[in-house]
Amino acid sequence: MFMKLFRAVFALCGLLFGYGVASFLQSAKLFSYLGDEIVLTSVQENIINVVLSLIFGLIFYKITPLIRRHGVEVAKNIESDLQKVPANEILSGGLGMIAGLIVAFFVSQIIYGLSIPFVHTYYLDTILSILIYLFCAYLGMTIMQKKGRDVQSQWLLARREKPAKGKAKGATPKILDTSVIIDGRIADIMKTGFIEGDIVIPEFVLVELRHIADSSDSLKRNRGRRGLDILNRIQTDYGIEIYNTDAEKALEEIPEVDVKLLKLAQIMNGKVVTNDFNLNKVAMIKGVEVLNINELANTLKPVVLPGEEMQLFLVKEGKENNQAVAYLDDGTMIVVEDGKRFIGKTIDVTVTSVLQTSAGRMIFAKPKR
Repeated sequence: MFMKLFRAVFALCGLLFGYGVASFLQSAKLFSYLGDEIVLTSVQENIINVVLSLIFGLIFYKITPLIRRHGVEVAKNIESDLQKVPANEILSGGLGMIAGLIVAFFVSQIIYGLSIPFVHTYYLDTILSILIYLFCAYLGMTIMQKKGRDVQSQWLLARREKPAKGKAKGATPKILDTSVIIDGRIADIMKTGFIEGDIVIPEFVLVELRHIADSSDSLKRNRGRRGLDILNRIQTDYGIEIYNTDAEKALEEIPEVDVKLLKLAQIMNGKVVTNDFNLNKVAMIKGVEVLNINELANTLKPVVLPGEEMQLFLVKEGKENNQAVAYLDDGTMIVVEDGKRFIGKTIDVTVTSVLQTSAGRMIFAKPKR
């Protein structure tokens, strides 16, 4: 039923279009240019109107399915394109188009008021007005979209530069990655006030956390949920907002979260806060500064010097023969040479050497004699 109604309406549009074409040909006196002997009477003119109307009405009726099919495809493409465009750009573009149409109206009124003989013949003034409306609408939409992005970027920059409560003015923004949020120690570090500047949590990090929390793997799912809990705690305690990266066009074509983090750090001239060893290495190559939570924790571990004595509980065998392993309260591993026979006991040991690695500090000791 709807298709039949659509074809009828479109056929009616064809009739009106055909009548308009006939009226244009007659008003432009194109028939009289075919020869001096041809003079159209009113009856002939009416016949031409009817014939052209029927021809165009039939053409429009026949091509209705084709137009409808292509129209649906065009509508889907437009909808798909609009989904990729941020709402603020659509709003600014619409306002710019309205402003352009208003300007076009005044310009067309000026043209109508001018006495230009050639322009006011053969509907050239109407065609010129249509072109002016299209040009001004496109120009206004383009300018407003570009300026809207510039205004949004300036606003975001002003927000970044405005010091929050308890933050040092001019301090470098700190961008948190997924691993450091899941780790959770960043919340305790923020509580101490050692981190200065704005804390930035990008929207794509939140998306990655949500995907991890929805994972079918129970371990990943628990890690993701822990990360969301830590993120909620940070937002509640410190009022930190999720940073919307839609205005950063340079990030749109980057699929990897880690690469996006480094690119965002370059754009904001900020530092990435992480405990990901591989991200730390890539950031060094890219020239991006990184604050590694693991390095901070290793630095803050108690200093142990060779020759010091301590009391340890040996928990298991080491990798080499006669070795035993013990742990300090902060998790530092101590390898005790010739300590295998003391496993399960608490003994006094003497530190022989301390080895600092990228993974942490390892202490070697031997039983006190």
